[in-house]
Amino acid sequence: MSNQIKPLFIKHYGVSPWEINVIRSILDKRFQTEDEEIENTYQEKFVSHLEISFPYSFNSEFFKWFDFKEWDKLKGVFKEMKRRRGNGKALRIKLKFLGEPDIEFIIESDESQWFKMEVEKIDFVVELLPYHLDKEKIPKDVKSVIYNFDQEAARWRLSTVFTGEKKFVNSENGWKLTT
Repeated sequence: MSNQIKPLFIKHYGVSPWEINVIRSILDKRFQTEDEEIENTYQEKFVSHLEISFPYSFNSEFFKWFDFKEWDKLKGVFKEMKRRRGNGKALRIKLKFLGEPDIEFIIESDESQWFKMEVEKIDFVVELLPYHLDKEKIPKDVKSVIYNFDQEAARWRLSTVFTGEKKFVNSENGWKLTT
């Protein structure tokens, strides 16, 4: 990891100033944070939305550099945000990690228990990345990937990949081109 402080971008709506301050206090130790309050379009029906774009790759080196203790604090804030809002379409969190490929996690379970499990299991994906991103198993020239949580299996699944201008969705029969 670089010793140079890189900018980290936060976009949000329906998030209290207190919650943003707590998140920033955790992230400011390693990043130059910039946050932007965006407008709720009401298309997604979420009360609150938080999107954090980390300027580093999602890997074990990131977690060592960021410090697992700080990561746990951040996860604790996410879980507290959900607890304060209750069940239903209350909170969506997108965590993006820039790298090759870019990796995004979408946390949006309606039930608090599932939401907590999603948050807790993000860092476990690091160990599975070599398997998930095996060039023999995914489309060629993947630029970014999206993970969604599979409640039936109780784990994160690689659900969507983007290659340039093409979008592929993971299905039981393999990768399907959608655009």
